[in-house]
Amino acid sequence: MRVAVTGTPGTGKTTATDLVETDLDVIHLNEVIKSESEEFSLGEDAERDTLIADMDAVESWLDDRDDVLVDSHLAHNLPVDKVVVLRCRPEELERRLTERGEPESKAQENAESEALDVVLSEAVEEHGLDSVYEIDATERSPEDVAGEIEGVLAGEREPSAGEVSFIDYL
Repeated sequence: MRVAVTGTPGTGKTTATDLVETDLDVIHLNEVIKSESEEFSLGEDAERDTLIADMDAVESWLDDRDDVLVDSHLAHNLPVDKVVVLRCRPEELERRLTERGEPESKAQENAESEALDVVLSEAVEEHGLDSVYEIDATERSPEDVAGEIEGVLAGEREPSAGEVSFIDYL
């Protein structure tokens, strides 16, 4: 089984997936892209101060890997069986990103993306409603979020895209 844990930067993907108890290999995709930038990067987006991922190269790299849990804000773009989308109230997301040193403009851009359901919409468009599981991580501990992800992996949760709304932020 291949599972993506995705969401806007700052929603807690890496923290939660580090705590998930699973036999799946956990892959922190952003770390892979950074460490192997010559292989998985198309260059740098100077405006956003980030690498541009070569998703075709990443997909090829994952082709022969099954039984993986892939964590990244890009993971929903990969061929997977289930997609877990972590969500966070935009105000809290903006606070988290600013506290970890992101520029205010980048924090605001991500907060607006979260309010507009950008990652969720992309995940549903790519994988369909029956494969997407939404988790509001705003006021949950990382351990609780990890437990929710484990529930998805075990088939104990129903797909749930569209249950969380932060449109009031706008």
